[in-house]
Amino acid sequence: MYNKVMRDSKAITEAIAKQQKESREKGLFRLLRKEVDVGANGTQEYVIKKGPNTGQIAKGFQTVKK
Repeated sequence: MYNKVMRDSKAITEAIAKQQKESREKGLFRLLRKEVDVGANGTQEYVIKKGPNTGQIAKGFQTVKK
């Protein structure tokens, strides 16, 4: 009769191995990702750098559109 073994078994096994490798890399990336420090280095509030209010934190100001 005929052989029931697939002829493309090498391509299929390579594709499966590639999928498994990608899923492991995604899992490692998810586990090893570092959390961001919220508010570190002045990321939430603006500190005035020049003028009479130097060093103060600017809160509640709105920009004026011209």
